[in-house]
Amino acid sequence: MSQSDARGGRRGFLRRLMAVAGVSAAAPAAGVAQPRAGEFQLPSYARAQNYRSLKQSSYDRTGGNADRYSIRPGATQELFNSNGPGVITHIWFTIAAQSQNHLKELVLRMYWDGNAKPSVEAPIGDFFGLNLGQYQIYESAYLACSPGRSLNCYFAMPFRKSALMTVTNEGSSPVNAFYSNIDYQLVPSLPADTLYFHAQYRQASPCIPNKDAKLNPDGAQNYVYMEARGRGHLMGVTLGVLLNADGWMGEGDDMIFIDDETKPAIIGTGSEDYFLGSWNFGGRDGAVPFAHHYYGAPLIIMPERTGGRYCCYRWHGDNPVTFTRYIKHTMEHGHANDRGDNFFSVAYWYQDTPYTDFPALPPVAERIPRVKLS
Repeated sequence: MSQSDARGGRRGFLRRLMAVAGVSAAAPAAGVAQPRAGEFQLPSYARAQNYRSLKQSSYDRTGGNADRYSIRPGATQELFNSNGPGVITHIWFTIAAQSQNHLKELVLRMYWDGNAKPSVEAPIGDFFGLNLGQYQIYESAYLACSPGRSLNCYFAMPFRKSALMTVTNEGSSPVNAFYSNIDYQLVPSLPADTLYFHAQYRQASPCIPNKDAKLNPDGAQNYVYMEARGRGHLMGVTLGVLLNADGWMGEGDDMIFIDDETKPAIIGTGSEDYFLGSWNFGGRDGAVPFAHHYYGAPLIIMPERTGGRYCCYRWHGDNPVTFTRYIKHTMEHGHANDRGDNFFSVAYWYQDTPYTDFPALPPVAERIPRVKLS
């Protein structure tokens, strides 16, 4: 496959992503010779594939046009259930709900290989990078929100034995229409080093400020995106920030602890730098939303003012952050943690075992973003 083909299109993206996860997106049929370096190579889509393409959706089982789920308050709807080996390659949802807070009230969970606890657990809006409970059109390498409020995910999600995906309505109003299309592949086998996809929700509403601190060498009071034990690699985070005071929220450094719980192995130069922006994203009166392949701040409202809102994302697809025993991804909330804003985040990573030791999900009322003046 040529370099230009490998970089182009969704199939090329999926192939690179699944290579990161240790899975082949388009494995050649058994017995097909592989070209050597320098030999002519066809694009992957012009060669025989060794998987079965399938979809599970919310289509009307009666043959009618009611292609949706209705989810009453407190109910859980199964969205996907398959035996493996296989790989979920794409997720698409769109939702019509009575509640304005449904992006925070609906909880998405995914279970790998029969585990009783989920390896993915997050409010559905947060999972798709809408961390403040409101829709915003944007596109990135792995997540997107399209016109018409459609939610898309392109993370590869391999499973050896089974996969189960559910959504639970933790709100007090019914969801009238939940449309779902989940594309996946069944494969003869998965490589031995295949890793499992994980996504963990966290929040601090508000972060507790330390107004007296001037230095923060060890990150002890940092905001924590995720913490896990095992072997794998971090793919990135989404973050929503609701300001509880005037001023710039992005002076906090990113600090990632890798295989050593006592000191960070990676320390950055500021939150805006971690999200690959700069200079306050343009400042109080000049900030401009942006959304690129691996980074962005697609939502910026009332910058640097009390009640201001930011949604940001950063993907490490160019260089996933590897760990062999332990990882904790953190970030200061302001310089030396001197700000007390509201943080809502999801971290995404791959790991060798289906890790399920997550903190308890906060109740719905605490997940709704609200300004909290000190």
